[in-house]
Amino acid sequence: MADSITIAFSHHGNCHELQFPHDSTISDLAERVFASLSIPQAYQKFMITPKPGLLKYPFPDPVLPLPSLLNKKIALLAPLPSELSSLSEASAASKPRQRSSPIKTANPSRHRDWHKAQEEATYTFAKIMPLHYLPNPEKSRRFLERLRDDAGIKASMRKHKFSVAILTEMNPAEHTTYESRTLGLNRNRGESIELRLRTDAYDGYRDYKIIRKTLCHELAHNVFGEHDRNFWDLTNTIEKEVEANDWRSGGHALTDQEFYNPDDSGVEGEHMDGGGWTGGEFVLGGSSLVSHASSGQSFGRRELMADAAEERMKKQREANRGADDQAR
Repeated sequence: MADSITIAFSHHGNCHELQFPHDSTISDLAERVFASLSIPQAYQKFMITPKPGLLKYPFPDPVLPLPSLLNKKIALLAPLPSELSSLSEASAASKPRQRSSPIKTANPSRHRDWHKAQEEATYTFAKIMPLHYLPNPEKSRRFLERLRDDAGIKASMRKHKFSVAILTEMNPAEHTTYESRTLGLNRNRGESIELRLRTDAYDGYRDYKIIRKTLCHELAHNVFGEHDRNFWDLTNTIEKEVEANDWRSGGHALTDQEFYNPDDSGVEGEHMDGGGWTGGEFVLGGSSLVSHASSGQSFGRRELMADAAEERMKKQREANRGADDQAR
């Protein structure tokens, strides 16, 4: 399978290997274990070493990326299917008899909503780009991926059919003056969105809700360039949609150790942007941001856009293959 990863885990002394798309989460793993081993998610516990340790369904972070678990030892702590039937019989025998209900118990679906998957592959951020010349770029990548995978952001982008080629971070030093600090930029109505993730001292990350609100603002620039009434109405609509579809209040939970900065308390003296930005050669932060690790060759706007388009096409092909397989 193209662009796939293999997750290996042990269960009662047996080793199992399952293949997943690269953007799968630990919730997808739990669903596949149920489909493959007939072990319901409610009985599943994963011991992952080293960290994060013991994870029990429905998991502290249901969208934990599976690629982050590669090269880690994973043990599934769950009864065998034969043991589950014994447990069910014992549980049923201990309960008083009740009248049968006309309402059938809902069973977990083993089928993915491929229509939704196709839309999410189209209306999303095609490429995630942290600034590799700043400290801990992988932590910035995880932050950007959390924004991309935020349930509220995904729902709003599908509704408004927003497609953004590149989601990247902003270097605070390049967008700070004595009077203000820019929080985000939207270049050419969706070619790229830059977000100010880091604190000014580069020693931490800003509050998730503030950054997500900035992203709502920048998504509105996909439609309106100027900060007029139409723009603010759309921004307000997107913010409400994101909140309404965010079933875990505050977006995907970010631990205090990773992304919370106690000294970064608000937006005083800050502004979102100066309106939609258009034109110019797109080389963010100089050649050190967009370069081959080996050659140091920098990319221009056309190369970045082609790369992002290729990423989007891969996701769409993967979603289309899944829909075709389900239709057979």
